[in-house]
Amino acid sequence: MADVELRGIVKRFGETCVIDGVDLQIRDGEFVVFVGPSGSGKSTLLRLLAGLEEVSDGEIRIGGRDVTELPPKDRGIAMVFQSYALYPHMTVYRNIAFGLHRTRLGKSELDRRVRAVAQKLELDPLLDRLPRQLSGGQRQRVAIGRAIVREPQVFLFDEPLSNLDATLRVQMRVELAKLHRAMGTTMVYVTHDQVEAMTLAELIVVLNAGRIEQVGAPDELYEQPANLFVAGFIGSVRMNFLPAQVEAVGARGVQVLLAPGVSLWVPVEAGDHMPVGAAVTVGIRPEHLTPSAPGPAAVALDCTLELVEALGDAHLVHVQWAQARSLCAKLTEPVAPTRPGDPLRLWMRGERCHLFDPAGQALPRHHARASAAGGGQ
Repeated sequence: MADVELRGIVKRFGETCVIDGVDLQIRDGEFVVFVGPSGSGKSTLLRLLAGLEEVSDGEIRIGGRDVTELPPKDRGIAMVFQSYALYPHMTVYRNIAFGLHRTRLGKSELDRRVRAVAQKLELDPLLDRLPRQLSGGQRQRVAIGRAIVREPQVFLFDEPLSNLDATLRVQMRVELAKLHRAMGTTMVYVTHDQVEAMTLAELIVVLNAGRIEQVGAPDELYEQPANLFVAGFIGSVRMNFLPAQVEAVGARGVQVLLAPGVSLWVPVEAGDHMPVGAAVTVGIRPEHLTPSAPGPAAVALDCTLELVEALGDAHLVHVQWAQARSLCAKLTEPVAPTRPGDPLRLWMRGERCHLFDPAGQALPRHHARASAAGGGQ
């Protein structure tokens, strides 16, 4: 096991800079997930860490060692790719053992390691099978076993579940989480899947255009996004964004005008840079729009129904409000009406809203400031 440190990492392909000065500290035994849209640099950053790409500038340290110039085999890492990359003519046993052939392990120790890993991954009955005789989930477990058997300091996963169907993805997420708890080894995982990131990670790194937008625990990123990008990216149903204007700033926070006659107070710290009339953005999660008033300070939005998506345990209700602004509400109670074009009233509270300044940066909430102060006492 080992910690990982990235210091000022830059990667250029010709004149194009794809990783722009990334600094990151990953603690020993931590499960860290890189997320971001296509082209954000998450896979490139993982390949730099693995030694599969050369760093243009900066330093990579694993377990306190500078490994920036070392080849992959000398970094103490093992990587699991999106493609299983199993040898089709080799049995499961030989595929798992393949990474140990260059070591000086005796036959008995090699056999012990392979069988121990096979037992951990429930591959014991399959050791004599060929890859073509396995399911997709079984093949992925063999690929993971080939990495585990090397007993690396750090595991690197590059979208390892993307080739699996939905049911297998859920199963393998659970297996990976169990594996991390059992081994306690540092793991760095790349995915574009929101659910994978939120359920697996102890720490999420949100990347955009080669830069880190925010680093934090899943709940922290969901509840306290640093900016509009993170707020819109984190969450399997996207946050609603409403343009607004500042009407007043006071001890209660910031009062914003959402539409003629529709104002609400958002309890945030505005500081000295929020003048009346400033253009801001109000964000609210779909589950925080409700069909009944949640309190005396709630604001009503009279909407027009567009579409209802039934999810079984909830409904996604798509509506239009005020100058054709599209909103989505996630409701756990029966929806009425259900016909497109019918009126529907939704309610929102300022306490459940996020407020972003003209530059797209989130203003800290009152309760977040109070919690931080309380934690330091």
